Amino acid sequence: MKTISFNDCWRCNGAPVTLPHDAQITEKRTADSTGGHGYFPGGVYTYEKTFTAPADWAGKEILVEFEGVYKNATVSLNGRELYFHPYGYTGFTVALEGLTLGGDNTLTVVADNSKMPNSRWYSGAGIYRPVWLHVCEKGGLRPGCVHITTVSVNPAVIRVQAPIAVKAEVAGVTGQGTDFTLTIPDAKLWSAKEPNLYTAHITAGAEETEVTFGIRKITWSNSGLFINGKSTLLRGGCVHHDSGILGAATYDESEYRRVRILKENGFNAIRSAHNPASRAMLEACDKYGMYVMDESFDMWYNRKNPNDYGLDFEKWWDKDTAAMVEKDFNHPSVILYSIGNEVAEPAQAKGLDYGKKMIALCHRLDPSRPVTCGANLMIIGNAAKGKGLYQDGQQTTGAGKSKKEKEGQNASLMFNMVASIVGPGMNKAANAKRVDAVTSPFLDALDIAGYNYASGRYPLEGKAHPSRLIFGSETFPQDICKNWKMVKKYPYLVGDFMWTAWDYLGEAGIGAWSYTGGMPFNRPYPWLLAGAGVIDILGNPDGSCRYAATVWGKAAQPAIAVRPVNHPGVRVSKSVWRGTNAILSWAWAGCTGNKAEVEVYANAAAVELLLNGKSQGRKTIKDCKAVFKTKYAPGTLTAVAYDENGRETGRGQLTSAADTLRIGLHPEKQEVKPGEIVYIPVNIEDENGVVESNADRKLTVTVTGGELLAFGSANPCTEEQYHTGTFSTYYGRALAIVRAGERGAVTVTATDGKDTATAAVAIH
Repeated sequence: MKTISFNDCWRCNGAPVTLPHDAQITEKRTADSTGGHGYFPGGVYTYEKTFTAPADWAGKEILVEFEGVYKNATVSLNGRELYFHPYGYTGFTVALEGLTLGGDNTLTVVADNSKMPNSRWYSGAGIYRPVWLHVCEKGGLRPGCVHITTVSVNPAVIRVQAPIAVKAEVAGVTGQGTDFTLTIPDAKLWSAKEPNLYTAHITAGAEETEVTFGIRKITWSNSGLFINGKSTLLRGGCVHHDSGILGAATYDESEYRRVRILKENGFNAIRSAHNPASRAMLEACDKYGMYVMDESFDMWYNRKNPNDYGLDFEKWWDKDTAAMVEKDFNHPSVILYSIGNEVAEPAQAKGLDYGKKMIALCHRLDPSRPVTCGANLMIIGNAAKGKGLYQDGQQTTGAGKSKKEKEGQNASLMFNMVASIVGPGMNKAANAKRVDAVTSPFLDALDIAGYNYASGRYPLEGKAHPSRLIFGSETFPQDICKNWKMVKKYPYLVGDFMWTAWDYLGEAGIGAWSYTGGMPFNRPYPWLLAGAGVIDILGNPDGSCRYAATVWGKAAQPAIAVRPVNHPGVRVSKSVWRGTNAILSWAWAGCTGNKAEVEVYANAAAVELLLNGKSQGRKTIKDCKAVFKTKYAPGTLTAVAYDENGRETGRGQLTSAADTLRIGLHPEKQEVKPGEIVYIPVNIEDENGVVESNADRKLTVTVTGGELLAFGSANPCTEEQYHTGTFSTYYGRALAIVRAGERGAVTVTATDGKDTATAAVAIH
């Protein structure tokens, strides 16, 4: 089997593009679009690629593999329709029947994303994940056909399964057949702490391929989750599929960078919310050591939007579930399959039956992994009383709205309204015995039950359901300390996934703190980002992220975060999904004398805050946090932590920027290969690299020796667009993403019309 990258020389609606490609991100946003989609309109996007099929392909089977097309993809070859695939988040493979051998052929893919709204977040559109061409012998190897599982870890025994007889060589050990085991001597196991990987060299006749895998065993019971026999707690965060300022386009470098940053900030697990993760994401998790809860669907047959996957679920759920399992099978990072998110259907006999069928399918296709679901117990409980949030894609948002108005709303609106009004009290909304009775048939069918916003149930489950294993599949970041105390206390509670670990496009303003007024949900155009991530779309951690790392014991020193001090006297509109909007900065030019609220995070008994050496007080640490109120003055802010005996245990500090500022470019790589992507933070900073948070500028970025893929900031409310090359910094930060050319160097220049800065990255 020969595999060829099939990403070059495409056209989208006539314009040349290189895949992966998000056709929606360059569309003009409008106020009459929907906030869930980030106010982007939909469209129909026609992709064409003309290629020559060599004559020596005669007698071969030619397959084209699409990792992801959003959505309703119709694939044709030379004008003949071959395949239709509705779901935008699962991969599919098409046999290219009717090729003109020795001549040109035209492959056409039409992605129809015109019927809106069809998602509760920004989906992107088009062929947004990579495409591959496979040249296969008839009756031979196929992509993903070899499955490797771990039979035991002591000794290390793996099982190799294939639809045809193969020979497998791993670490000097060889076996052959369609189903056989290999004992690996002196094996190094895979876990998040030690992500050791192996490569199996597979041959079948003249064909060959390689399979990367890890030797890793999952077991679970009411006493915990165990990886290779060791008790494992999940320090998790939910992650959407988009790539920030790149839109939905999925590049390997983007996924690897995101996983690396998450790992550096203390996470050891991600939940793919709410659709199957990309292949590149799983490969990155394999490499860096990140556990994955891979999720299939956000909805079942009850639509959450008028035009979403609920229209296709009953016909396609089994095929799309199988596609997810097939993609995940050899990835050691995947430890949980999730069959859905906040679905109300389990309140009905029909929905419960579907849930059990999905669980059974996952078990049949892959008995080695547990199955879960992100279950909102309050939603299921309300649905059992006939008070569901969604009715065939139209939300019960109150009287007085026309059908058209309902269909145009942000599809998360009603739930967000309820959550914002109830606030943290939602965590106890599922404590009632009636809700327990309604949800138990579904929760007990799962191997491990995921609870969305139901931490009030945690202490009750050991007695109420002694055989049940649970985790927090979606929680508020500000609750991490009290939640983590329970994770450590109750053996049957094995982790926490906050909403969200990384900010995302769409669901506009759900987590943002705003100084411009308005409701803390369904914010109007030009709001763009959710504003819910403890790491922003550029990859910068905020105070909530440092707080979580402190709670998890992953912070060596006290950390300081400051709520923005450049809005004196303005009342902030808060979101229940963010307990704070504090960022890691004490650089606020022009704000001397303004009130400042400073948060200090530490695993200590007490902390003292110093401003330019002068004490601002000493406070007892409660739940790993202390909050100080002071006034801003430029200089150095220092936090000194003390133990119970008054001995210093650590220090953290922030400094303000000098008066003279410049544009700073900081390529994250100094050398790249041709065609490789490099991320380049672009900051407003002083000569020491301290970023100034209150002197934002509109910058224009140009590139020679490569291509500017995107330039933008983490501003959640803006009319600027990422593909134009011009964007304003936000709290002093922006980001350029560049694809290198073929040789020499890629040079990036940023200017505000007065100051200019340049950085070069060598191409080798």
